[in-house]
Amino acid sequence: MRQNCSALPSDLTERRGAGGRGRRGVCPLLPQIVRCPRDAPRRHVRPSGIRYTRSMKSFCRLLLCLTLLACAGVAVPASAQEGPLENIPPQGVTPEEIIKRFAAKETEFAKAREQYTYRQDVKVQTLEGDTVDGEYHEVFDVLFDDKGKRIENVVFAPQSSLQKIYMSQEDMEDIRHKLPFVLTTEDLPEYNILYVGQQQEDELHCYVFDIAPKKIEGKKRYFQGRVWVDDHDFQIVKTYGKTVPDIRNKRGDQENLFPKFTTWRQQIDGQFWFPVYTKADDELHFKMQDVHIKEIVKYQDYKRFGSNVKILYEGKEIPKGDQKPQNPPPPDDKKPQ
Repeated sequence: MRQNCSALPSDLTERRGAGGRGRRGVCPLLPQIVRCPRDAPRRHVRPSGIRYTRSMKSFCRLLLCLTLLACAGVAVPASAQEGPLENIPPQGVTPEEIIKRFAAKETEFAKAREQYTYRQDVKVQTLEGDTVDGEYHEVFDVLFDDKGKRIENVVFAPQSSLQKIYMSQEDMEDIRHKLPFVLTTEDLPEYNILYVGQQQEDELHCYVFDIAPKKIEGKKRYFQGRVWVDDHDFQIVKTYGKTVPDIRNKRGDQENLFPKFTTWRQQIDGQFWFPVYTKADDELHFKMQDVHIKEIVKYQDYKRFGSNVKILYEGKEIPKGDQKPQNPPPPDDKKPQ
């Protein structure tokens, strides 16, 4: 979220959130993530908000960051269905081969998702203790117009009540493109990827990799954290981390910080694992004050657009008649808290 400290009363912190745009941050890369079970699931600018800035410049720095996180006791998301992380090598395949295979699947998935319509429900809240004291909420449908062009149609967008922070342009871009993180073959050269072991996520057995950008290029946004790759489909089924870099101006009076988040995926049409649920619950440490925020993003009602574009899976076209129905989302009491 973004914030202009110079324009704020001394007791008020600003961040970009709902109405403005922006988010929170801390040292990128993170320790642990979990994946979603197979059945799992503008703006009025208010004074307040901040940014953050950091960049990982090498693989060594990635390892250093992980070590610092561990030493600092950073909490790692956990799940009752999550097994222990086992630091054992994969059998019958090398980590490099796994990376190539899941990146190829991610490339296919990215193209396939572009041919689906869906609804995205975004809610960002700030809290004082357990009390919600500000909220940004937007629901929009991702559709196609009569010419086949991808469009967004806002269906619900009450005025934001966020006051401690406001949504930045980077926040809005992250919500659309980085929270549902996709690592394609084309993206591989931009990241350091470290195999860290194997872990059971619900009924899925996964290979686990830590990811960090090799360097920060201009204003480009990156993901830094951990991904879980299903050992059967070789697809990412869960991510945990944050978008980087945090942003601060040279004077230090504007900050744009971004929270750690977890995104779970679910198999759609029996082929690809689509993002269905993202949750962030983090403390953003702005210069003027700490801000506790929660964020929930739901991706619902995936439907393949009726066009003549072919969707490929492992090099073969997916016949519409052979597509399996979408798995139903989990009941509310089964969703991650």
